[in-house]
This record gives sequence, C-alpha cells and structure tokens, in this order.
Amino acid sequence: MTGLATTLGLARSLAIYRARPWRIGRLATFYRQFLSPGDIAFDIGAHVGNRALAMARAGAHVVALEPQAPFHAFLVRTMPSAVTVLPLAAGPVEGEGSMAVSRRHPTVSSLAPGFGAAMARRDASFRNVAWDGEQLVRVTTLDALRKVHGNPAFVKIDVEGYEADVLAGLSHPVPALAFEHLPAAADVTRACVSRLSRLGPYRFNLVSGERPAFLLPAWVEGATILDAAARSGRAGDIYARLEP
Repeated sequence: MTGLATTLGLARSLAIYRARPWRIGRLATFYRQFLSPGDIAFDIGAHVGNRALAMARAGAHVVALEPQAPFHAFLVRTMPSAVTVLPLAAGPVEGEGSMAVSRRHPTVSSLAPGFGAAMARRDASFRNVAWDGEQLVRVTTLDALRKVHGNPAFVKIDVEGYEADVLAGLSHPVPALAFEHLPAAADVTRACVSRLSRLGPYRFNLVSGERPAFLLPAWVEGATILDAAARSGRAGDIYARLEP
C-alpha cells in the first residue's frame, strides 16, 4: 500500500510518537518496574516503535508485531538488534484477517469488524477519519508467540478495538500487561478486564494518554478500574499486574 496518503500517514505518526525522543527515555524508566535486563517483552501493534524502543532501553528483548506494511518496513530499517520485528497481527486464533486501514491516520487502522463506523458514532474526534484501504494480514496468537520466543514478562497491546480478541489468544497468565483503553469502546475494556480476571489474580491501574504515570495510588480490582476508566473520560492504557 503506497502513495502520498500513506507517506503522509507515516510522517504524521513519526511526528506524534518519535519527534520527542526524551519521551522514550521516560517510558523506559516507567517500564523498568515491569522489566529487568534479559526479560522478554511483546509489543502488539508496534506502529512506529516508540514503545518497543523504550522496552529495549529497559533491558528487554522485544518481539514487536506490526502488520501494516509501511510501518513494518520502517521498523525493520530502524529498530536495534534487541527488537525482533514481525509482519504479523495477533488475535484469538492463527490465520489471516482483513485490516481496515486509514492511510492518513494509520494509528486507528484495525482488525476489529465495524470499528470505524462504531467510533465515528460514539466519538466526534473520529468523524473526519476515513478508513480508505484494506490489507490482508497474517494473524498469530500470544500463545504461539510464547512457544517460539519464550514467556514474556510484559505484554503491551494497542490494536484499536481488537484488544480483547488478542487476549482471547492467551491461555496462561503473564506477569504484567497493558492494553489501550478508549472511552468510546468501553465494551472492549470490560471484555479485556473480564478475560484477565479469569486468567489469574490480576490487579489494575490506569495511565492517561501518553504520560508514563499511574492515575491511581494503588492497584485495584477489575470493577474499580472500570469505574476509574469511565470517570477519567480520556483514552489511555490499563495496566494489569499478576498478584502473588
């Protein structure tokens, strides 16, 4: 998938996520509470690789999944040796999937059926976004990645409404995870929290936007994190930590 719109979309993402390199250092410091040197981390939906770089700076070997062709090519060219880049998506089962691509706003490209239409109805900021492309992608599972690359200490999932489907491909708890929370996709957030609560005794916390700091002073149970996410009214990430 090439052309001016695709090039502009890549440039836009680089301006948002890579133009302030000091943010990657702050993220690395934040990730060190979950990662130690030599640990394995999975970055599901790596995009332009800012999170993968931060995990690598924290000392982890990172397996970064990015199925969008222009972004995968960029990551292959630019990632350090500590990051293994795969042209894959993750989901509930191995196979293939059709990704709806927004060439000008590629951060919201998604495998979730009907994601664009649903978000346009629920969130005014999505109404000017056009999903004007489609890409057939290969899909793996978190379980399959674990078998090949080892058990991760930390998994980050940012896949635009497909987070619960990714977690459906995980059958054993991992020590820590983070998944994107969108206020207009609260059903996805509930499904993720429910899935993790069935996998193990997880406790949760919340990050607003891109700021690497927790909103809550303590880790809380699933029902409490859902209330906190609803009250925040902002997109961000929900973190899950397996309790001993």
